[in-house]
Amino acid sequence: MKQLTKQDIHSGFVLSKSAFDVDNKLHIVLWVKTASGITKLLIEDELTLLFVEIEVLGSALTLLSTNRIPSAQHKVLDLKTFNQQQVAGIYFYSLNDFYQARELLKSNSIKCYEDDIRPEERFLMERFITADIDFTGHVHVKDNYLSYSQVKCKKAKKSDKTTLSMLSIDIECSMEGELFSIGMFSLASQHNAINHCDYQKVFMIGQPQECDEQYIVWVKDEKALLQYFINEVRSFDPDIIIGWNVINFDFRLLQKRCDYHALLFVIGRDNTKVRWRSQNNEQYYIYIAGRVVLDGIDLLKTATYSFPSFSLDFVANSLLGLSKKVSDVDNRVQEIINNFRHDKIALAQYNLEDCRLVSLIFSQEQLLAFAILRAQLTGLSIDRVGGSVAAFTNLYLPKLHRSGYIAPNMGDGDSELVSPGGYVMDSIPGLYNNVLVLDFKSLYPSIIRTFKIDPMGLIEGLLEHKENAQKTVGHQAIPAYDGAYFSRQKHFLPDIITSLWDERDKAKKERNAILSQAIKIIMNSFYGVLGSTGCRFFDPRLSGAITKRGHDILKTTKQWIHDKGYQVIYGDTDSIFVHVKDGEENQIMSLGTELQHYINNKWQHHIKEVYQLDCELEIEFETHFSKFLMPTIRGSELGTKKRYAGMITNENGQSHIVFKGLESVRTDWTQLAKEFQQTLYHKVFNDEDVDEYIRDTVRKTLSGQYDDKLVYRKRIRRKLSSYIKNVPPHVKAARLADKHNAELGKPLKYQGKGWIEYFITLNGPQVKEQRESTIDYQFYIDRQLCAVADAILPFINKNFNDITTNQLGLF
Repeated sequence: MKQLTKQDIHSGFVLSKSAFDVDNKLHIVLWVKTASGITKLLIEDELTLLFVEIEVLGSALTLLSTNRIPSAQHKVLDLKTFNQQQVAGIYFYSLNDFYQARELLKSNSIKCYEDDIRPEERFLMERFITADIDFTGHVHVKDNYLSYSQVKCKKAKKSDKTTLSMLSIDIECSMEGELFSIGMFSLASQHNAINHCDYQKVFMIGQPQECDEQYIVWVKDEKALLQYFINEVRSFDPDIIIGWNVINFDFRLLQKRCDYHALLFVIGRDNTKVRWRSQNNEQYYIYIAGRVVLDGIDLLKTATYSFPSFSLDFVANSLLGLSKKVSDVDNRVQEIINNFRHDKIALAQYNLEDCRLVSLIFSQEQLLAFAILRAQLTGLSIDRVGGSVAAFTNLYLPKLHRSGYIAPNMGDGDSELVSPGGYVMDSIPGLYNNVLVLDFKSLYPSIIRTFKIDPMGLIEGLLEHKENAQKTVGHQAIPAYDGAYFSRQKHFLPDIITSLWDERDKAKKERNAILSQAIKIIMNSFYGVLGSTGCRFFDPRLSGAITKRGHDILKTTKQWIHDKGYQVIYGDTDSIFVHVKDGEENQIMSLGTELQHYINNKWQHHIKEVYQLDCELEIEFETHFSKFLMPTIRGSELGTKKRYAGMITNENGQSHIVFKGLESVRTDWTQLAKEFQQTLYHKVFNDEDVDEYIRDTVRKTLSGQYDDKLVYRKRIRRKLSSYIKNVPPHVKAARLADKHNAELGKPLKYQGKGWIEYFITLNGPQVKEQRESTIDYQFYIDRQLCAVADAILPFINKNFNDITTNQLGLF
């Protein structure tokens, strides 16, 4: 690569990357946001390539020549496979030639390596460019951007703070997909408004109304609506377009309506059309030159948010305390249609509010900042959904190549071995005073760092063990499980995690919660990557070296604690639950810290003595539960796993209860059961009488006072027709409801996936909005209240039926 000089270097943030053929020649295009604006980088001198073992190189070249597929060149390289076979690279001028060659070679049983890595990804990763980039080239001034040709790029020396403008969009339409209006919104802080005002606009089909709102632009028909929208996007010129299910719904429908009206859907910065690709005709991906589309649902899931429902109304209510401007959420489609016909001002307000809610969610939760940081850390595009495997590949592959290896293909690491999941101890059920929770800090990343677990390290470790088995322990490969050994010196993953770890510690000190969360997600994903058959580096010996080591660490830690005279009542993956004797709060807290230091010192000495390694494991005293319940499995005396409740009391004497895996935190239990459990456990933990509370709850349930709390809410995960055997209650309710809808000529509401709310009645399950039968109160008492109560009452020598027998006899 040409050495860039100080004066001609420009810096920016990679918005998007793509590769395509022009005149049968590969073009790589990078859209970059710089301090001076948007820039298009055109790379024309790259070749795309794949690798083959040199013993089949001659056959491969003969096949290509015979089938008239031109290759630019081939080279025998100083690279080898994990099976120690030297490889050659075959290079192509165009993507089309590359794809044809790949299919031809594979169909003739010639194995190709790294043939799934797109050229734009390889171009950046081999230069260690993630998102921040330094570049130079010949500049060409365009209408609204700068274009560079003969581009040379390298990793940026520093990450400048990237400011990207955002525009939220939302469409309203009929059931048939005919557009009514298109809303657009941007907070002043999201588009650098000079006047510090939010941008808001709604394009609405229809005639101007009295009491007109200034943000409404009236258009005569759907074609004009689309034309105004296209022009407005180009005029506003956003870097980022956001929305809710915005790609698979809003943009897909906009594309269909443009096609219907023979309009070019041209909203890219270089006047090119929107481009699409799909996965199984279900998940669609969009490319808009110079812009990125971020879906709020996808980004929240990537940032590990979890909600019972990802509807905009539910999420906005949960995060912002705000709701959509519609009076009947369950029948909002009909209300939208009615408003379009009779109250278009109300529809415009609703349309705009949807846009605004998405903008507020992005702003409050700092979702764009999260996406930017994730891109800077991993090289993933900011619109990439998931991408743990791709992130690992981006960071690992260029280091692997520089050590003389190419990556294996998916399936190369398959074996008969099975690596277990996290270790979960058998619990000792009971109602306890004073339980301490000690938690290993990022256990799996710590194991990787300590025991040098690494894909290349496994290959090199096995070679070293074969050659150096007689050497002293400190010079031998590190033993693991299932015959695996890891090299002490030749590895990358431990160092990658160490650098991320250091950055996270720095982020914590600076109270940068977004960066800390982004790093945590990335670090914790690396075990999952090594244990996933969808990763090219998958090998059960890798994932087993992590999880089996985790099992041994928890078992050994448990024994050390027992040797100190304390009882371990439970353990789960990286946590140990220790029951200690009664005492003053400060004594118990001191004991937790003492156990923390004791265990950490034991591990430091143990790993140094046995393996001659520095220990990166660190256990932390995390929680003191003043009261703690480990319940039994229903109908058994055995303790549960991953289900418990504990009360934490702070230094001010205020307490709250933490529920794990119990009804109070599950979405498939009624609100009545959740509230009943929370109050009942509070009373038990505080040694208060529970009998009258239980009787009062039963009485009010039977008298109908809690009907609004008896709704079940469950997800329909498949099409209704696919449920044949063991049809669950919520599916029965859905089928009955849609049968009723069909009889009334209404749209069928539950045929696909989605959420349903229903009651259990004397005539079976019925949806909330169509309930005709009497609620089966006894069902709720037996299956909800009794089930919750009898998880805790036996530990205070009580029984639900004994408490309520006389009460039930009154009804």
